[in-house]
Amino acid sequence: MDYKKIITIEPGKRGGKPCIRGLRITVSDVLDYLAAGMTEEEILCDFPDLTADDIKACLAFAADRERKLTTVAE
Repeated sequence: MDYKKIITIEPGKRGGKPCIRGLRITVSDVLDYLAAGMTEEEILCDFPDLTADDIKACLAFAADRERKLTTVAE
């Protein structure tokens, strides 16, 4: 998934945090909901502006960011 078409970063919106399609819903909001146990269907019901592709883009963005972290050797 090419999340770059969905995840936006605007300095004046939500403190420059990555958001979904310019909305005020951040990637971390969606990840927090998923981590808390909400299903994709529940998130989409609570936030009708979101799509299933938006949620997938959040996961792809998080996975890409995780891959880019430097591994610390013990």
